[in-house]
Amino acid sequence: MEFITEVRLSGRDRAILRAVAAGDAELSWGAEPDLLLGGRYCCDQPAAHRLARAGLIAPVRVCATGQRVPARVTPAGMRELSAPALTAA
Repeated sequence: MEFITEVRLSGRDRAILRAVAAGDAELSWGAEPDLLLGGRYCCDQPAAHRLARAGLIAPVRVCATGQRVPARVTPAGMRELSAPALTAA
C-alpha cells in the first residue's frame, strides 16, 4: 500500500477519524476498503478510502478481501488528530 506523506484533512475527515477512534468501527477490506460505523456504512466512502490509503485508518489485524474486521486509527492518524486543524483564511 502506498502512503501519502502530506495530508490535508477536511473537517469531515477529522470527524471520521474521531468516530473510528471512539470505537465500533469496522472495515470491509478490499482494494478500496469500506468503512462501517456502528454497523452502518459511512456516508462518505471516498473520504474513508482516502484515510485508509493515507495510512490513517487500518484493520486491527490481517484479513482477507471482503472480510469485515474492526478498524483502528493508526499512530499517524492519531498524530493528525492531535495536530491543530487548518482553518480557511
